Amino acid sequence: MKIKKSFVALVGVLAVGASVAFAQSPSFFRIGTGGTAGTYYPIGGLIANAISGAEGQGVEGLVATAVSSNGSVANINAIQGGSMESGFTQSDVAYWAHTGTGLYEGKGKVEDLRLIATLYPETIHVVARKDAGINSIADLKGKRVSIDEPGSGTIVDARIVLGAYGLTEDDIQAEHLKPGPAGDLLRDGGLDAYFFVGGYPTGAVSELATSAGISLVPISGPEVDKLLEEYSFFSKDTVPADTYAGVGETETISVAAQWVTSAKQPDDLVYNITKVMWNDASRKALDAGHAKGKMITLENATTSLGIPLHPGAERFYKEAGVLK
Repeated sequence: MKIKKSFVALVGVLAVGASVAFAQSPSFFRIGTGGTAGTYYPIGGLIANAISGAEGQGVEGLVATAVSSNGSVANINAIQGGSMESGFTQSDVAYWAHTGTGLYEGKGKVEDLRLIATLYPETIHVVARKDAGINSIADLKGKRVSIDEPGSGTIVDARIVLGAYGLTEDDIQAEHLKPGPAGDLLRDGGLDAYFFVGGYPTGAVSELATSAGISLVPISGPEVDKLLEEYSFFSKDTVPADTYAGVGETETISVAAQWVTSAKQPDDLVYNITKVMWNDASRKALDAGHAKGKMITLENATTSLGIPLHPGAERFYKEAGVLK
């Protein structure tokens, strides 16, 4: 009888202990980023630290981690498959995934993809040899131009930009090189221009400007106004004078680095994450932690809306007055 009572008491203690442990168990929120040498990974680390509920800050009970990955497409696939709760992506790739177009043509729509925040611009560079006589996108006709590899986001953007000015791949001598080899070929005189998408200043373009001399081809004019009406994930952008040696201020367009998640993530969780993302402590961490951190602002968080906001994020932005 004593044994039986002891057994019941022990089971009771274990049950209570289990319920306490369960109540205190943390929620894990992974952020898929990019390669450790890129910008996504350190920015992801800053945001993960800011939203984690440690030392009385962040979202209570939340443990967020930045996870290295192969970038935009890999992160969207991981969110769709459930192996990541969130991730970073370019706004154009997010749009293509959600609509089943561009890179996702024939692959089906990722209809559950939702936006937490637009982070910072990733500028479309059209880098030309200084002596190539290329002063506009229209001047690319007949020139040797690298538009990046098939399957890349850059090649889809390049085709859209060319199309806005009445050009196709057939109107240029198209090469399909990544930016590194394209820059080397341009320096050696074997290429006239190449497309590159990334935040400025980027080291490879800076080095090329210093060693060989370059010009940046403007993406501007009425063609761009029409393009922006058709593709909501693009925004106007300007590369300031002397960002690259010897290159004046250049009008262009950009896509946005965005933080996305799934519609399946709870509204209250995403609301709390978004609220903490934009508090004073997170602001200080972003400003001090990375050069791109200062460009991540509440005012820009709801720009480049190529996909729907997550309802939790949307609720916060309406409360904050940045979304009507």
